[in-house]
Amino acid sequence: MALHLFNTLTNRLEPFVPLEDNIVRMYTCGPTVYDYAHIGNFRTFVFQDILRRYLRYSGYRLDHVMNITDVEDKIIRNAGQKGKSLREYTDFYIAALEEDARKLRLERPDRVVRATDHIPDMIAAIQKLGEKGITYQSDGSIYYRISGFPGYGKLSKIDVAGMRTGARVDVDEYDKADVRDFAVWKAPKPGEPFWDAPFGPGRPGWHIECSVMSMKYLGDTLDIHTGGIDLVFPHHENEIAQSEAITGKPFVRYWLHAEFLLVEGQKMSKSLGNFYTLRDVLARGHSPEAVRYLLASVPYRKQLNFTFDALQSAATAIERLRNFRLRLETERFRTGENPRLTELAGEARRQFEAGLDDDLNTAQALAAVFEYVREANTQMDAREFLEGNRAAALDLLSRFDRIFDVLEVSREGRLSTEEIERAIQERLSARKARDFAKADHIRKELADRGVILEDTKEGTRWKYS
Repeated sequence: MALHLFNTLTNRLEPFVPLEDNIVRMYTCGPTVYDYAHIGNFRTFVFQDILRRYLRYSGYRLDHVMNITDVEDKIIRNAGQKGKSLREYTDFYIAALEEDARKLRLERPDRVVRATDHIPDMIAAIQKLGEKGITYQSDGSIYYRISGFPGYGKLSKIDVAGMRTGARVDVDEYDKADVRDFAVWKAPKPGEPFWDAPFGPGRPGWHIECSVMSMKYLGDTLDIHTGGIDLVFPHHENEIAQSEAITGKPFVRYWLHAEFLLVEGQKMSKSLGNFYTLRDVLARGHSPEAVRYLLASVPYRKQLNFTFDALQSAATAIERLRNFRLRLETERFRTGENPRLTELAGEARRQFEAGLDDDLNTAQALAAVFEYVREANTQMDAREFLEGNRAAALDLLSRFDRIFDVLEVSREGRLSTEEIERAIQERLSARKARDFAKADHIRKELADRGVILEDTKEGTRWKYS
């Protein structure tokens, strides 16, 4: 089965066919950098990372753009409280985001674009909307009149006519002719940063930022647009209204949305004491690989319940795979090939790819790999895993890690050369004392930390996995 994706726009699973053969134009709604990103943010970013990796795995070329919102009410408020300029304040949190992303092994999109670097483009887009008569000005701000766009509501399936005050609409602190309308340009309040424009000073609304930056780099029609489920309305609905009013063309062909992340079965919130940044989780001694694995292990359209027990289970799962790879790389097998294991490796690969083809069903993909690993370990113990089976097993692990990227130990968690040599000497002493249980325990501890030992006639060699 070829890749199929669940399209929020049509509310069904569809075969993925890009607009241009073999090239995928993809846009991701990035963070608003008013604070450190939390693990709920990273659930969405890990999802889009799995998607982009599997698209490339499947032979597509990607042009992937992610925005950074670096001007909005919270940023302005927080920067003012700290006595910093917008640029200085947001530079700090962008650097923090990039550091967290590296730890989680998120591939950097081809372009990461900041809203404040594109203000002239946004002003030009707002002028085009004005020329089409779909905006109006009120008290210095400019609003999009949604009654002027007949397709409004087609993504979120909301009843536009039934929207009233108190509904989950875009809340602006400015006067609007209709509660349903939203700001594309906001007049400045005293002390707020602003940009000059032909229609008056101000700053762009959040929704116009993504419309403008996505189309500037990817064209009028995008293949894929990703984001969290909370962005369907109003943000993505408003992006469609703006973009299609400007171009007269379909804005996005496939809309993909990641579901919410819960913490211990509850909505994450600071008041409940269950609000975690990646830094909070790593400070408790958990590895970034375990966080990445857990965030990737549940299919993106299902809610993910983040618990520290589940995080420990993720670490255990990674350890099983690393130990299996260690056996493949260090054990000697009898010559020949076990045809049953060859068949199982091929079937595991097919099921791995079938799972990912089915709207990135990561649970099915992982199950296929672990089922094979379980059987292969059993055959190794029985000395029925033969030399001819090694390459297919390593190939399966390689394919797995091209997508999930958790097998290599983070550099931050690596033992130093001095620590490794000290452990090797301790193991050697244990073996001389015939304390083989202790020697085996040291070897396993080193393997868990990403260090592979190889005993030779010349002594013990080691390498990082």
